Amino acid sequence: MDYVSALLPPAVMAVFFIGVIRVIVKTQGGANKAKEDAAVDAALARVEGARQSGAAPSKTDA
Repeated sequence: MDYVSALLPPAVMAVFFIGVIRVIVKTQGGANKAKEDAAVDAALARVEGARQSGAAPSKTDA
């Protein structure tokens, strides 16, 4: 029975991993894709704007 207890954790992890991958694949795109893309674009624009305005000091200033 030692082989069962040795194989059970990897088997359970594999099942959960496959489930996570299936959820990720199923949620790609769809009705919320444009909203999610807009949120990411806004966040990237905010970070880029802060970087260009010099609000965040660079490591060379220290």
